[in-house]
Amino acid sequence: MWEKRMEWPLNAAAVLFLAAYAWPILQPSLGHTGKVWCEVVTWLSWAVFALDYGVRLKHAKDKRDFLKNTIFDLLIIMLPLIRQLRLLRLVMVLNVLNRNAGLSLRGRVVVYTVGATALIVFCSALAVLDAERAAPDAPITDFPDAVWWSITTITTVGYGDRYPVSGTGRVVAVGLMVAGIALLGVVTATLASWLIRRVTEADENAQAVTREHLDELTREVKALRAELAEQRAVVSPAASEPLGTARG
Repeated sequence: MWEKRMEWPLNAAAVLFLAAYAWPILQPSLGHTGKVWCEVVTWLSWAVFALDYGVRLKHAKDKRDFLKNTIFDLLIIMLPLIRQLRLLRLVMVLNVLNRNAGLSLRGRVVVYTVGATALIVFCSALAVLDAERAAPDAPITDFPDAVWWSITTITTVGYGDRYPVSGTGRVVAVGLMVAGIALLGVVTATLASWLIRRVTEADENAQAVTREHLDELTREVKALRAELAEQRAVVSPAASEPLGTARG
């Protein structure tokens, strides 16, 4: 009940968080007041995420089992409190949107995969641009370059014309590579599942047609047998009557 009730508030908090995180990166000339407001929005959104986790923990029947199964959620809530690990906040945003999308889409894998890919590319571009912009001799210095690098990396193409040089940027790159491999696996599995389903449906249709034909043939054979039996019943008395008369 709580998760269903918090679906839209969490989505709204995630979108606000992403906007507040992206604005100062996309507009470096943003004034001090604007940056302060963006920071306030990110912390308020983060408080909503933490509140959601705390309520789910409180309502869990087996709290130890809940903590064991959501240890990743707890880590990405607690670790970004350290400023050097603030990029992990984007992971929490992706996790929240992923959870709510999974609840609402319920099997619409294509839509989910496309949306998740676009979101990961956008967040990775923001993260790597934030990490690389101040690095000396960095090839990634603006958002279009960051998006191009994200796309080539997540698709495992890796042209090498754009690449991160800072430690944080390389961490983002590793995460994006893993996400690209995972998404490629999802697409491959979805395509294989679709092909198997179509082949199974075709086979079932062929079997249904065959069964229908067999049933029709069985009915025809039964009808012929019944007709033949009727004809025999009519012929037998007619054949025995002259013989009886001759004997008399």
